[in-house]
Amino acid sequence: MSAHLHTLPYEGHALRYRRGGQGPALWLIHGFPTSGRDWLPLWPALAARHELFALDMLGFGASDKPASFDYRIAASADQWEALAQATGVREVALLAHDYGDTVAQELLARQREGRLGFRITSAVFLNGGLFPEATRPLRLQRLLAGPLGPLLARFTGEARFRRSMARICARPWPEGELAAAWQGLAANGGRRVMPRLLGYIAERQRHRERWVGALQHAGVPIAHINGLEDPISGRGIAARWRELLPDAPVFELPGVGHYPQLEAPAEVLAAYEGFTAGISQSQ
Repeated sequence: MSAHLHTLPYEGHALRYRRGGQGPALWLIHGFPTSGRDWLPLWPALAARHELFALDMLGFGASDKPASFDYRIAASADQWEALAQATGVREVALLAHDYGDTVAQELLARQREGRLGFRITSAVFLNGGLFPEATRPLRLQRLLAGPLGPLLARFTGEARFRRSMARICARPWPEGELAAAWQGLAANGGRRVMPRLLGYIAERQRHRERWVGALQHAGVPIAHINGLEDPISGRGIAARWRELLPDAPVFELPGVGHYPQLEAPAEVLAAYEGFTAGISQSQ
């Protein structure tokens, strides 16, 4: 059930993705500024029931990080569509986090418009800016997304990365994962593209109605798993979910921060399995 790395050529670039397991397809969509490696603590248990795919989107992890690429949420969603076409996926569940939440929202919006060549069967969202009015980006994120971003990115090193992660996480990551996350971020000119990637913060404001509407009119089972101690997208996002999506479940994780899949993988797995069990019972 190991996570084997594969390469997908895409518009002259190399996309790297992990694939493994058996059963119905499940896409694991990572957040900013990390990669598909974030899902490894959940991988063995999920792979026993699903065929898993964890793509490093362009600009992240082991995939290419072209300086001139148009890093928009739509472009990242396009990469998942390319993966579906290349691997023959026809039905897939989504489990997303952070930046990946917005990519999943875009995919749901496309499904609503009849534009996907495959069918999303369900979607679960971990901490992330699902509702921009309830999201509180870090000051460093706001600065990197601004005019001084390219200069600041040059001087953003591992120590600052670790401090930022310590601010948003309530529990330690598995041994060695913070170092691996930094290596994945910095490799292949990763710091250079960070300001461009952070354009998603403004995109969330600009496309709010589309992406929140994709949740409100999803047409498939959806749920939220929230690490409540996350200062970016914790309690405020969970509360807003309940206001706007009262019929969709929220699983609250006290004492957990922004990266539940790394901080509390067993609790995330229990919540996800509770959600899927509820779907099976309702069918």
